[in-house]
Amino acid sequence: MLQFIRSIGKRNEDGASAVEYGLLVAGIAALIVAIVFAFGGVISGVFKHTCNTIASGVNAGGGQTVGTC
Repeated sequence: MLQFIRSIGKRNEDGASAVEYGLLVAGIAALIVAIVFAFGGVISGVFKHTCNTIASGVNAGGGQTVGTC
């Protein structure tokens, strides 16, 4: 009788954990895509500003300047 009660409490949840991991990965991927779309323009502007600063001849070492971006 005790073994029967224990068997009722045990469930095979291997498939459920695989589904949960799949949902977790999908959620993380969706979050990354949302962040890229939200901050993509800002980050692009920062890189363009940095590239234009370098291309204009501002350098810290006094050496040769880098060409255009």
